[in-house]
Amino acid sequence: MTCPFRSYRESADGKSFDEARAYCEAAERFVQPMRADICNDRFDLDHAEDCEIYREHTDAGDHESDGDRKEDDA
Repeated sequence: MTCPFRSYRESADGKSFDEARAYCEAAERFVQPMRADICNDRFDLDHAEDCEIYREHTDAGDHESDGDRKEDDA
């Protein structure tokens, strides 16, 4: 599975290219080919474990849990 934030674009932010390049929707910028390898889970890489951008954007909602609430037992 590839990163859900990865897309390929030919233009963004005033930049344009002849061929589509890897774009990170979470970071809102084009990424280098080596970063795209992580996005595509190439070479035994896993975007969920190896990409700090992915983790930062997916962990944001994981900290809300009902376990933090205290209930009255009285």
